[in-house]
This record gives sequence, structure tokens and C-alpha cells, in this order.
Amino acid sequence: MNTKRLRDLLIGKPLDPTNVRTRDSLAMAAFLAWVGLGADGLSSSAYGPEEAFKALGTHTHFGLYLALATAATVFLISLAYNQIIELFPTGGGGYRVATTLIGPHAGLVAGSALIVDYVLTITISVAAGVDALFSLLPHVWQHWKLWLEIVLIVALLYVNLRGAKESVRVLLPIFLGFVVTHFILIVYGIGAHADGIPALIPDTVKDTSQLAHDTSWLFVVALFLKAYSLGGGTYTGIEAVSNNVQHLAEPRVKTGKLTMLYMASSLAFTAGGIILLYLLWAARPMEGQTLNAVVFRDVLTDMGFEGSLHVIALTTVLALEAGLLFVAANTGFLGGPAVLSNMAADSWVPHKFRYLSQRLVTQNGILVMGIAALAILLITHGQVDMLVVLYSINVFVTFTLSLAGLCVYWLKHRNSLKWKRRLALSFAGLVISASILVGTTVSKFHEGGWITLIITGFVVGLALLTRRHYRETKSKIAAIDEVFAAQPFGSETKFPETDVNQPTAAFIVGSSRGGGLHALLWVQRMFPNCFKNFVFINARSVDSRAYGGEEELELLKTDARVSLKFFENFCHSYGLAAKSYLGFGTDAVEEVTRLCEQVQRDFPNTVFFTSKLIFRQDSWWTRLLHNQAAVAIQRKLHLEGMQMVILPMKRSEEHTSELQSPCNLVCRLLLE
Repeated sequence: MNTKRLRDLLIGKPLDPTNVRTRDSLAMAAFLAWVGLGADGLSSSAYGPEEAFKALGTHTHFGLYLALATAATVFLISLAYNQIIELFPTGGGGYRVATTLIGPHAGLVAGSALIVDYVLTITISVAAGVDALFSLLPHVWQHWKLWLEIVLIVALLYVNLRGAKESVRVLLPIFLGFVVTHFILIVYGIGAHADGIPALIPDTVKDTSQLAHDTSWLFVVALFLKAYSLGGGTYTGIEAVSNNVQHLAEPRVKTGKLTMLYMASSLAFTAGGIILLYLLWAARPMEGQTLNAVVFRDVLTDMGFEGSLHVIALTTVLALEAGLLFVAANTGFLGGPAVLSNMAADSWVPHKFRYLSQRLVTQNGILVMGIAALAILLITHGQVDMLVVLYSINVFVTFTLSLAGLCVYWLKHRNSLKWKRRLALSFAGLVISASILVGTTVSKFHEGGWITLIITGFVVGLALLTRRHYRETKSKIAAIDEVFAAQPFGSETKFPETDVNQPTAAFIVGSSRGGGLHALLWVQRMFPNCFKNFVFINARSVDSRAYGGEEELELLKTDARVSLKFFENFCHSYGLAAKSYLGFGTDAVEEVTRLCEQVQRDFPNTVFFTSKLIFRQDSWWTRLLHNQAAVAIQRKLHLEGMQMVILPMKRSEEHTSELQSPCNLVCRLLLE
């Protein structure tokens, strides 16, 4: 079995990215998107409400305020993020919002924070889920925890390489099991103490007034804000929908808003309901038990579960809670690569993170997220308390920048319909997100929060270096393009038809016209009157941005056709026979090789040429930032018995002036 057949067996058969039906079959409807993207936020109800309630200490009556504030905040931020879905229907979320509405460097910070946060989402979700499972097992099994966590991350990485929609379907039963069991427990638990609810509000107000009298209102507010910010993990996951709008079924904006409604409703109900259960059932922390386990045990007992039946029911509930954390880890594999692909399109990270695999997923991004999550897991040994500290800051960096961007947008568009209402909503969300960010950073800074800030800063620094390199390279290529763009067209109006029996020069060209003309003119100079046919081959990569919808694909196709037509017209203007071949795929090397084989069948006497950018100082850094497609294609063609010549194109100021005279000379020869 060869490598290709083995890959198809493990990952799945290749999919056609240019087929509209393919995208429709892979796009997630609102329900599946809720499962795949909403699990991150919903799973945080396993630890977010507990952290907030425990921070209240003996002043548990504040739990009523927390429950109401949590539900209200979830809906407020979700409604604000609906505006992002409207304004950015091709995805990008907080990164795209901050970049477009504030500036590229704000977007860089938001994107870097999101990348780190999604890696930590994978790690903490898997670690917390395994902890929940092992709390049901004998203590002697504890040393197997880390191994199981490694296996689970590798398994999630594998199912995501097969496809985003496929990974969601695998985890669907766990998600639905969690939703159903927790809905029943919360509804029954609140209903069982319904008689005490009418007195709860006046008693809470009375206790609050008494505490303020004994201390001060400043102490009361500070206590509430501390608990409120520590429970901020409950709001995570909202960002994931706006990041992945491009993966949703059409109409994407409507599907995104419906997904956000599902997410906000389930998250507000679950997180707020659990806090209310703590309060109504007087839950108190117990050694070796989560607060959820304590209160659910009491609720199940009240429901009539006894003996082994009680053990089975509680085990099922906690196992589903652990399972949902594994589903939440999958959100990191969906959201993280989406952010990387958007940043790659803007040259903050290597361009290879834009490319899709044959299963139409951003394979490079998925691999990076999985490897980074494994590294952090091994460094921290899967200690959830340490991971929570690392995890608790970055998501609110993005929330704050995104909502600040929305405020800027509505201030600039004061003539828009309902702009005041939308500005008020965005500003309210900004105040809440900023307060949670400040509170969490201050309270967690000396506990390890500074590590998160350093890691995010390191990512920002690497991105700045990457962008600088790409900017310099782009300017040099633009200068070379200008040289070739100045070359005059000929005056011939008649041109010969291609003759398949004559020697043929085939040029592999890209989006840069300079590179194609560089190869064409140098071949004419080195081999004058040798080739009678001139063929141009262009294989465009359908990357994550181009695959965002039908309009993006059509723009890609139109640009490719125009580029090839330019080369044909240039040759025709000098009386040269010319033809072009165009292909689309996720792997440029594979698609170019396929087109070259087709050209070889059509024109047996063909030599292939292409230009390749070279650097004065080649290093692992330049090899990482620039693909080696030309060398890979040359190797494949030579193995098939086809000849290919790579013409080096230096990236330097001197080379730009060097090109002037040879190009002008060849054009004069052609004109003659």
C-alpha cells in the first residue's frame, strides 16, 4: 500500500474544493455549530460557577446576584457579538474586528491572545475532564492520568484532520447527554426548593444591607466583583462562533445568530442555574469533590435514587461532564486554526497556515494546536489549578479589544440605523469585559498569570518578525514586477496555432506576473528560436480565505484566468504560439504536477521552467516562511521522466537594475 492510499484510508478521500456541493455538505447547520463551538462555554460551567461561589466565602447570599449577573452578562456579550457576525460574515472574530476597526497591531494582540487561549482550551479541557473521570476511580490509578490525557489529545487531533463536521458528529452524543442530564437536575433542583424562592430576594437584600453596615459598601462591591471576575471562565466560547462563521451553512449570518442564541441560552441557563442550586441547597466544598458533585449528589438523593442506582446516576452525570470537557477541547482545534489562517492571510504567521488539506481543513493549524497542547500538558503535568491560571486572562483581552472596536465603529457610523442602541450594547459589553480582564489579571498575576502575558508577548514578537520579513520580500517582488510590467507588448495581430510536434517551453507561473515574464524572457535570451510553443501553467491553492464562500472562489478563479490571459496575450503580440492550463486544489504541488503531466501528454517535446525567489542568506527561518514548491515539483517531474529548469530570481535591489538591460534586450530581439 503506497503512502497516498494509506493517507486516504486514515484521513479520508480528497474532496473537491471548487465544487459548491462539497462546501454545502461540510458546512455546519446551527445545531451542529452549537455542539462544535458552544461546548467550550458550556463546559466552563463545570468549574466557572464553583470558582465564583467559593470566592464569596461565608457570604453565600451573594450567589443570587452572581446567578443573575452571569446570565445577563452571557446574553449581553452574545448580543454584542451578533454585530460582529453581521459585520464580518466571512469569519475572523475578534482578530478581524480589532484589525479592521482599531488597527493591525490591535488585531495582532487579539489574535495572539486567541491562539494561546485556544491551545490552553485544549489542554485544560482534557486535563479537567480526565480529573473528573479519575475522581470516580481508585487513587492507585492516578499515575495513568497523564497518559490518558496524551491519548485523548492525539485522538482529537486525528478526528479533526478528517474534517470539522466529522469531528463534531463523533462528539454529539456526549454533548446532548450533558445538556439533557443537567437540564433535568437544574429544573428539579430549583423546583424542589421553589417554596423558598419568594423569601430569597428579601433575605438577600437584607443580608447585603447588613454586611454593608458592618463593613462598607466598598467592601460589598469589591467582594462581588472578585467573585464575578473569577467566574468569568463561564463566558468563554462565545468568541468561537464569530471566528468560524465561514464554516457555517448558508445563510451564514442567520445561522451564526441562531447558533449564538443556542449558545447563550444554554450557557446562561446552565451556569446561572448551577449557582442558584449552590445557594438553594446550601452546597459547601468537600475534600476531593467538586461543588457540582456535592450538589448533584443531594439532588439525586432527593429525586429518589438510592444505593447502586444513585452511584450509577451520579457517575453518569459526572462522566458526561467530563465528556463535555473533551468536546470543549475540540473547540480549540476548530477555533485556533481559524485564527491562524486569518493571521496568515495578513502575513503575521507563515502563509502555510492558510492552506487547506485534501479534507478541506487547515491541517497545519490543527497540527500546531495539537503539538502545542501536548507540550503544555507535559510541562504542567496536566495540573488543572496551574492551567486555570494560565487560561483565565487571554479570552478577555480579545473580548475587550473586539467590543472596543465595535464602539469605534458605531461612533464613526452615527448615521446608521439604531446606532445609539448598538453603541450602548457594545459599550456595556466593553465595560464588563474590561472589568473582568483587570480583576482577573490583578488577582491571578502573582499566581502565574504573568506567564500567560509572557507567552502571549512572545507570540506577538514572533509575529512582528514574520510580518517584517514578508513586507520586505513583498516590496522586492513588487519592484521586480514593476520592471517587467514596463516591458512593451508587440504589434503582431496574427499568431500561429500551437503545433504539438514542435519543441515546447512550459512555464509554471503564479500570481506574480514578474516571475512568469522573468522566466519567459530569460528562456528566449538563452535559447533564441529554440521553442515554438509557449505554455503557461497556473495551479491556484484554494486556501481558508478563498473557501469562505462562493464569491471568494469566483474571485480566485477570475484572477487566475486574467493572469494567464496576460501571458497568452504577451506572447501573441510577438507572434508566438501560446496556450494556458489552469487548475484549482488544496495542494499546489499535487495540482501543478497533474497539470504538467497533462501538458506532457498534449506536447511530448516539452521542457518545464519556473522562477524561484532566492535569498542571500538562506536559513531555517526563510525556509519556514517560504514554501519549497518549485523544488518539490522539480523532483516529482524528474521522477516521471520530465525535465524542469528552475531559474533563480534574487531578492535584492541590485537585481532589479540587473534585470532592466536583459529584459529590454530580449524585447528588442522579439520585436525584430
